[in-house]
Amino acid sequence: MREAAKGLMRSLGYNAVAFPSAEAFLRSRQLSRTTCLIADFNMPGMTGLDLCRRLSSSGTPIPTILITAYPDDRARDSALKAGVVCYLTKPFDESDLLSCIQLALATDEP
Repeated sequence: MREAAKGLMRSLGYNAVAFPSAEAFLRSRQLSRTTCLIADFNMPGMTGLDLCRRLSSSGTPIPTILITAYPDDRARDSALKAGVVCYLTKPFDESDLLSCIQLALATDEP
């Protein structure tokens, strides 16, 4: 899924970098360059929601889109309350993801 999302983003004209985990992303040099983050809700180690919360609490919030194959209303509510821009359920339509990316990028503008 990670590589498919990266390929989709690049085909839409976005510069995309994929990471195997939230921890790998946090250790990367891409952190300060990232204007929109797409993360799976259920990643090994740190979840996508935990990543979003950690970024916010560290003073480096990044507009985040969470995706999940296991929709849960409580998880969705928690994610949106934490500041997640979109919560998408797999499978989702490319146009839905594109709308979320546009919303996230608009959120990131000063």
